Amino acid sequence: MKRLIVSPPPHIRARLSSDIIMLSVILALLPATGWGVYVFGLHALEVILVSIAFALLSEVLGCKLAGIRPDISAALTGLLLALCLPPSVPLWLPAVGSTFAILAGKIAFGGTGKNLFNPALVGRAFLALSWPALVAPAAWPAPLQTTSSATPLNVWWHEGVQAWPVWDMFWGYRPGCIGEISPFLLLVGALPLICLKIIDWRIPLSYLGTVGLLALALDEPVIFHLLAGGLFLGAFFMATDYVTSPVTPRGKLVFGAGCGVLTMIIRKFGSLPEGVCYSILVMNAFVPLIERVTKPRVYGKA
Repeated sequence: MKRLIVSPPPHIRARLSSDIIMLSVILALLPATGWGVYVFGLHALEVILVSIAFALLSEVLGCKLAGIRPDISAALTGLLLALCLPPSVPLWLPAVGSTFAILAGKIAFGGTGKNLFNPALVGRAFLALSWPALVAPAAWPAPLQTTSSATPLNVWWHEGVQAWPVWDMFWGYRPGCIGEISPFLLLVGALPLICLKIIDWRIPLSYLGTVGLLALALDEPVIFHLLAGGLFLGAFFMATDYVTSPVTPRGKLVFGAGCGVLTMIIRKFGSLPEGVCYSILVMNAFVPLIERVTKPRVYGKA
């Protein structure tokens, strides 16, 4: 005899739990993470491990103080923060950044599902504003080399030239942050998530499409802008965060387009060569308004 379970509505059950989704995203990031460790060396791995460890520790302590339940999303936050840091940073930097990301970017809002801003980007912005010379050094380690040089975006921003071949940028043979240098491997991880509908295609498509169209309109190298910086990491793995992005289909398109517009404005007219981090954070603040404007009409109502 089957038991009848009575509970308050709604009664919709998802086939995937939040922990499984977070683990899936972490697994999807492993190709780009592994490449970053391979080309930059063991110090890059140490940065990643320290960032994840302090994110988990801050999650446990913060949730205990706040009286809420910790979850595995802190590991993803720590990983994402490490992937958008230079491979040469001292180990105390990811420790401070992960702690701030969890406590100020997540626990302060009430825990998982209540934060307004992407915690990893909150931590990254905090580090960039506090220690800009470490987060955006003049000379970055070059992949598989002992020399250092500026990133493609830095060279373009200061000199107006495209210093790296497009294919080298696509495969991951250029200076940059640990997890952003290989758009190819980021795509390898993201496409299965899109097929499994863990990532919605609308945000990455509208984000990348807007950047490409604006680059074309501004007479900038389109492919270069798509492959340079942290655009692929941000578009597929940060802008698509469930909590800090819209839930409506039209809202996702508006959100991605807004991120693309802000990214190109900062790159072209701002005082920074890269705008992915700040563009996503700014659009996070507009999510409640976007959802209100793009809310679909209730069936049967005028």
